[in-house]
Amino acid sequence: MLWTLTYDADGHPAPGSVPNLITNIRESGIRDLVVFSHGWNNGAQQATSLYERWFGLLRPHLDVAAKVGFVGLYWPSQLWRDEPIPDFEPPTVDGGGSAGVVTTSSGTVLTSELDPDILADLKDLFPERASNLDAVAGLLAVPVTQESIAALYREIEAFSRIEPDLDDGESGSAPTLPGMFTDHRTPTETFEYLADTITASGAIIDAPDVGAAGLRDVGAKILAGAKETLRQASYWRMKQRAGTVGSVGLGPTVKQLGSEFPELRIHLVGHSFGGRVVSFALPVLPEGQASPVKSVTLLQAAFSRFAFTDQLPFRSGAGALAGTLNRVDGPISVCYSKHDRALGTFYPIASMLGGTGADAAGATDPLARWRAMGSHGAHGVVPAPLGPVGTTYQFGRHAISNFDASEYVAQGNSPSGAHSDIFEPTLAWVVASAMLLPVTTSTDAGRDI
Repeated sequence: MLWTLTYDADGHPAPGSVPNLITNIRESGIRDLVVFSHGWNNGAQQATSLYERWFGLLRPHLDVAAKVGFVGLYWPSQLWRDEPIPDFEPPTVDGGGSAGVVTTSSGTVLTSELDPDILADLKDLFPERASNLDAVAGLLAVPVTQESIAALYREIEAFSRIEPDLDDGESGSAPTLPGMFTDHRTPTETFEYLADTITASGAIIDAPDVGAAGLRDVGAKILAGAKETLRQASYWRMKQRAGTVGSVGLGPTVKQLGSEFPELRIHLVGHSFGGRVVSFALPVLPEGQASPVKSVTLLQAAFSRFAFTDQLPFRSGAGALAGTLNRVDGPISVCYSKHDRALGTFYPIASMLGGTGADAAGATDPLARWRAMGSHGAHGVVPAPLGPVGTTYQFGRHAISNFDASEYVAQGNSPSGAHSDIFEPTLAWVVASAMLLPVTTSTDAGRDI
């Protein structure tokens, strides 16, 4: 049986969500509870499919006698419709097909205009910025001028701006804007840089060369770069929201469950921004007491690889989650892949602050300070290769294990690469092994959850 937890953008649980879960736990008599948080996805229906499929991979690895409950966590987050999840049908729009993307033998083709369905999704996610989004959509649909470039930049910047929120620790203060707006590039340079990043990832820009005199040769590139800037800005805002949902929503819920059911063993799993959700739940748990959380597994987690670091290599201070590993009464597993272009390429570009990229974190890597868990693993932890189903792992209590999943997490098109390629029995085996329950190497995915 798949149970649910639902939170709004401010981390408040939906009415009845937590009481219903408590009732289900009490009536079922389970001993272990697995809570999975999605990152970006394509709505509640897609998230439900994700949970059913992923828990279907996990259940066969657990002994049939194990009393385990499964929870899918829902929070307002949306993947752009032109980034299909591997092995999932993309959402359709009027007339059929997916919005704004065509996959050909030569690669992924991206349009520069903002598809009406994508615009509607964004306005649902960020209703307080609807006017900015409408303005951006209009500007992406007209010929480029110097005035329109400046206006696009202003509107996307205004869309991006938030009140200071939870920082991962890279900058030492909670930013109000993603770093791509503070790197001292001109609007044209910013848009062209993002366009170059798209094409370097293997995507193809399909748009007419539209622009006023002097801009006709670069008009399509600027529009595509502006659209990509908006994409990264929307993901940056969802990253901030993920921290809020974890600290305001999931953390107090886990704390309450631990109080209601002292013997219940809770296991947290997060994909992408969902990794930030479950990680930012940890500081809420009481320190110096036996934690109800017995394992945490992060799959392609979209937050800083330095978040748990006690002493940062590039500034005085610690990561935002330093000192919280003792809130997990068991192992913390970080699964990452070099094939994740969303995190390996776009995440650090959107996060980086001007003039501070090349420093003691790695002078040969100008983006070192802004690398993500899901592309490089947790900082300071010796990596181990992810093994096949049946591999015996040596987990440490209150300790992180880095697993290089590049051999298995490798499928995906531009621009995100393998970011969403998480439907792997080997990943489910890591979660099952970390739960420290009797396990089986069965890969029969037909067992009910």
